[in-house]
Amino acid sequence: MELNKIRSIQTPELLPKSWYNILPDLPEPLPPMLKPDGSIVKPSDLLAIFPKQLVEQEFSNSRFIDIPSELRELYVELGRPTPLIRARRLEKHLDTPAKIYFKYEGILPAGSHKVNTAIAQAYYNKISGVERLVTETGAGQWGSALALAGALFNLKIRVYMVRASYEQKPYRRTLMQVYGAEVVPSPSTLTNTGRKILEENPSHPGSLGIAISEAIEDALTNPGTKYSLGSVLNHVLLHQTIIGLEAIKQLEYVGEDLPDYIVGCVGGGSNFAGLAYPFYYEAIARNKKRELKFIAVEPKAIPSMTKGIYTYDYGDTAGLTPLLKMYTVGHRYTPPPIHAGGLRYHGVAPTLGVLIKNKLVEPIAYNQTEVFRAAEIFARVEGIVPAPESAHAVKAVIDIALDAKRKNEKKIILFNMSGHGLLDLAGYQEYLNSGLKDYDPGDIDTSYLPKI
Repeated sequence: MELNKIRSIQTPELLPKSWYNILPDLPEPLPPMLKPDGSIVKPSDLLAIFPKQLVEQEFSNSRFIDIPSELRELYVELGRPTPLIRARRLEKHLDTPAKIYFKYEGILPAGSHKVNTAIAQAYYNKISGVERLVTETGAGQWGSALALAGALFNLKIRVYMVRASYEQKPYRRTLMQVYGAEVVPSPSTLTNTGRKILEENPSHPGSLGIAISEAIEDALTNPGTKYSLGSVLNHVLLHQTIIGLEAIKQLEYVGEDLPDYIVGCVGGGSNFAGLAYPFYYEAIARNKKRELKFIAVEPKAIPSMTKGIYTYDYGDTAGLTPLLKMYTVGHRYTPPPIHAGGLRYHGVAPTLGVLIKNKLVEPIAYNQTEVFRAAEIFARVEGIVPAPESAHAVKAVIDIALDAKRKNEKKIILFNMSGHGLLDLAGYQEYLNSGLKDYDPGDIDTSYLPKI
C-alpha cells in the first residue's frame, strides 16, 4: 500500500523520550499562583497535596523533561503511540479540499487521553511513598484513568464524581469500580464542603469545582494521602504533550508539513494543550507562530474562554486551592448538566490563558445540540463514536473544512479525538429520541471574585 494511502500511523519508535514544557516559551511570564492574602505561593506550599517531583515539574523552566524509562515502557504497553488517522471519509462526505487528521486517544484502556498523566502522577506518588490518592471527575474519563493507574501501581483511589455525571453515566462509575476505585457522588456527606452544600441544596447537581474542594479536603485530613488532578495545572498539561510530540513525528512520517489548524476541546485544557503545545513550539522554532491557527472549543453552557474574564480565581468552589490567573466564569458558577461532563469547569489552564490573552489561541463555543449532530455525522462516516467532549472539536473541524470548501483552500486540519463515546450512549440516546436542551447562561456574575 502506498504510504499516502495508509489510514493510521502507529509505531513504538515514534514514542517521545521527553515531555514538552511550555513555560519557557510563553509570550509573557506565567502569572504566579497566589495565596488569598496576595502573597506568592512557593513550591514548598504545595507539598501537602502533591509529591516533590510533581511540584518540581509544576515550577520547572526546563523546556524538555525526561520521561522515566519505566513510564515509557508502560505507555507502550497501554497502546502508545496512539494512531494518527486521516479522516478521508469525512473529507469525502464534506466534499472539502482540506485534509483532516485526528489523533485518536480513545484506543487507550480507559477510553481517553487522561491516562497519559494518570500513570505519571501515580508513578511519582508511588515512589514518594504515598499510599492513597483522591481526585475529582466530571464525565468520569479522568476518574477511570486514575482508577486504572491506581490498580497498576497498587494505590488506593477515591474519586469524587460530579453528581450530575454520576447519575447520567453509570457505566463510567462501574468502570472505576472494576479498576478498584471507590466512587462517591459529589457533593457528598464525607466532607465539610459537601455537607454544607447539601444543607443548602439537597439536590445540587454538583460541579468540578465542588468535587475538587472535596478531594483536597480529603487529602489534607487523611495521612498518607495526596491529591491528583486531571487538568489545569502545568505538570498535568506537561504529561499530555506526549500526544502532540507523537503527532509531529507521525505527520513527518507521511510527508506532511505543519497543519494550518490545530483543534481541541477545552474544559480545563489538558487535551487541547497536549496536542497543541508541541506544535506551538514547532511554530516558534520555524518562525511560523502566527501562521498556525489554534482553535480551542468549549460549550456555550460554560463559556469560560468566550464570556469569562481573565483574572485571579480559585480552582475550586470552596476556595481551598491557590488563586490562579485564568479565564473564568467564577468558582461559584453552577454549570448546567450538559452531557459533556468533562467540560463543566469554571476556568481554564493558566498557560492557556496567557496564549488566549496574546491572541495565539482562538476560543469558540457551541451548544450541545449542534455538537451531537456533528458527532453523529462523524460516527456514520468514520465509524468512531466521539465522546461528547471530543465532539466539540469535531464540530469545529467540520466548520473549518466547509469554510475551506467555500474558499477552495487546501488546508490541513488536525484535531484531538480525546476519547470515545461508548460509555456516553445515554446522551446520544437522549439526542436521538427527544432532543437535548441547550443552555444560555446569559450574564455571568463574577463581581465576587478577588480584586488582585
